[in-house]
Amino acid sequence: MTLVRICNSLPLLLSVSLLAGCDQNSVAGEQATPRPVKVVMAAAEPDKVPSLPGVVRARIETDLAFRTLGRMVSRKVDVGDLVHKGDVLAEIDPLSLQLAVKSAEADLRNAQAQLENAATTETRKRRLVQSNAASIADHDLAEQQLKSATANAARATASLAKANEQLGYAELLAEFDGVVTATFVEMGQTVSAGQPVLKLARLEQRDVVVDVPEAQFSNIRLDDRFSVALQLDSRIQAIGVVREIAPQADPNTRTYRLKIAIDQGPDIFRLGAVVTATPLGEERKQAIALPLSAIRHEGGANQVWVVDRSTAQVTLRAVELDGPASAPRSVLVQSGLREGEEIVIAGVDELVDGQKVKLGQEPRP
Repeated sequence: MTLVRICNSLPLLLSVSLLAGCDQNSVAGEQATPRPVKVVMAAAEPDKVPSLPGVVRARIETDLAFRTLGRMVSRKVDVGDLVHKGDVLAEIDPLSLQLAVKSAEADLRNAQAQLENAATTETRKRRLVQSNAASIADHDLAEQQLKSATANAARATASLAKANEQLGYAELLAEFDGVVTATFVEMGQTVSAGQPVLKLARLEQRDVVVDVPEAQFSNIRLDDRFSVALQLDSRIQAIGVVREIAPQADPNTRTYRLKIAIDQGPDIFRLGAVVTATPLGEERKQAIALPLSAIRHEGGANQVWVVDRSTAQVTLRAVELDGPASAPRSVLVQSGLREGEEIVIAGVDELVDGQKVKLGQEPRP
């Protein structure tokens, strides 16, 4: 009975053994057949230093205004005009100021006449007292009148000087050599004392105003050097130095404002010119750029498959990433690779360490 059962089970056991042998042969065949893969050669990403757009502005800009009330009758300059220190830029109607001067002159002549009369009276009273023809009280009164007349003359002299000074306020003079960058009042308007009439900027002191994103702000310090180039012609350049950093970010744009001095820049860097500022410094270590598909993530580590061309086998290697590269869907590898090594960029999750591969070159991303 037992022999019969064994004979009946023998075909089944032979079938299972044959199937297992076929599976093992197929796996071995798959491992023996090289797997086609796409590779790319590791190459360093060109070190691109971020550039920032900026505008050339005058370091010193002054709003000029009349120092007295009046109606403006002339403006001798317009936006863009070059002026020199002492030039007349605008005028207000001087009639009321001229009348004030004439009134002060009349008051001065009256005070001087009273002073001469008081001086004559005091001299006469003194002589009469010496000859006992007048009382001492009369002489004392004459002395007091002389002192009062002297004070009145001094006050009239000061009033005339003040009136003449105010008459000079009828002309708006340039405080320094510069260029007119803005005008605020037209002829015929009545202006009050201190109301801005025009804006004057110095030409010899210029800054490049740059707004820096918050992410790049931490690397910038005072006295850092920048290369400044015109956007219309990048061949025209100047060297600038950071002289001022905004203490806080702009609440709307979250950028920090820098002022880069370019006092020695060529004259073609005119006010309002749009420029590009690039920081100067030591060259940073270049990183290797790879497509994002080449990175294999396992256990929190970043890994890539490196191909050994002599054996046509792949080896798993851990790498350290630096961040996104300039090209889309690519990353920068900071360490773990050398330039010239070939990296698998497709099917990284289907390979095993030491597996044979068939290479297919992929163009650079």
